[in-house]
Amino acid sequence: MHTCDGKGKGKGKGKGKGMAAFGLALRAHGRGKAMKIYQFMKVPSARSREHRVFDRLGVPIEGLGDGFSWKSRDLEHWAQLAQDGWVRAAATIRAGVHFLVVLDEVMYPLRYGRLPLDEVLACLRERPANVSVVLTGRGAPQELMDAADTVTEMTLHKHYFQAGVPAQRGIED
Repeated sequence: MHTCDGKGKGKGKGKGKGMAAFGLALRAHGRGKAMKIYQFMKVPSARSREHRVFDRLGVPIEGLGDGFSWKSRDLEHWAQLAQDGWVRAAATIRAGVHFLVVLDEVMYPLRYGRLPLDEVLACLRERPANVSVVLTGRGAPQELMDAADTVTEMTLHKHYFQAGVPAQRGIED
C-alpha cells in the first residue's frame, strides 16, 4: 500500500499527488495488469481531461464524488457519495482481481470523518497479497501512514502561483 500526501494547504501546495498515482496506473496498464482508478472528488458525469485520455487508453477510471467538500452545497450528499464510493472501492480491493487500485483524493473524506478509518485500515490489511493500493490526498492520518509500505510526501518549494501566474491549461486543468 502506498500513500501520496501533500504538505500544506491551498492552491499549489504539494501538487502532483494524483499525477504520481496516475503514472503508476499507466505503468501497470502498460504491463497489461488489471487496474482501476477511483476518484473520490470527481463528479461521475463530468468528463475531466484525465477521464477523457484514460478512456482513449482503455484505463478504467471512475468519479465517485460531487467535487470538493468546501464547494459542496449538500455536505450530507457529499458524505453519502464518499461512503458509497468506498463500498465500491473496498469490494474491488477485496475481490483480488486488480493488480493496482488507486483511491485518488480519498484523504478528504477520511480527514473529515466521512469514511471510518478503522474500516479502511481493515480492508487494506486484509487485501489479497497480489493487490497494490495507492491512496492520495492531503493530511493522511498517522495510522494510515504507519500501515503503508511506501509514503511519499509532496512538498512545495516554489510555484508560479506565488508570482501571480494563473493556472495553465494542460498543466492544472
